[in-house]
This record gives sequence, C-alpha cells and structure tokens, in this order.
Amino acid sequence: QVQVVESGGGSVQAGGTLTLSCLVSGYSVSSACIIWFRQTPGKEREGVAEIYTGNSTWYAPSVKERFTIYQDNTKHTAFLQIHSLKPEDTAMYYCAADRFCRGPVEDEYRFWGQGTQVTVSS
Repeated sequence: QVQVVESGGGSVQAGGTLTLSCLVSGYSVSSACIIWFRQTPGKEREGVAEIYTGNSTWYAPSVKERFTIYQDNTKHTAFLQIHSLKPEDTAMYYCAADRFCRGPVEDEYRFWGQGTQVTVSS
C-alpha cells in the first residue's frame, strides 16, 4: 500500500525559508515522479514543482526563482524548499507520487498525501 505523508508546514514571516517534506512508503521514489501542488480556498490545485527519478526537475514559472525540489532516496523523501516566502505562497501544499510525471494535472497522479498548511504573514 502506497502512503504519502507531507510535513514541514507552518506559519512564517515573509522573506523566510521553509522546507516541506514528502515521505513516500510502498513506492520507490528513486524511480518515480514526485510532484508538489498547492491550493488556496476556492481555487484549483496548482502544480508548482516536480522531480522525476531524482534527476529531472520542473518548476512553475511563477515559483521557479524561489522553489527548490530535491529528494533523498535513502529516506524515501522528497523535499520542497521555499525561499523568500511571500504572503501569496499561503496555501495547503500537497505531494503526489506516481510512476511517471504527466505535467501539473492533479488527475494524472494516483497517490496523494493529506497536505501541509503554509501560512505567510507580511
């Protein structure tokens, strides 16, 4: 059974840095796609970053300069580091996993975590 668990969210001041974690069990992250989405109330989930087999990465243009995605295969965990946090980064951040990356479309991914909340105050 595949389980995805996010952690690392919290309340931070604008300008700070936060690192979110995505622990995947029952699935090998070294041969998978891990993708982060975020969602604010009333809006659709927005794909922000993905990493495929630990090597290839993609970022949404709106976050490319401030987000870094990487993973530690020994810990079965992918990370999303957010620099220079802005109030508009406030959202629930979700991690999803699957065999292949198929773009930032949430319906393409089978395994999801419950999300971790990030709140940025100005």
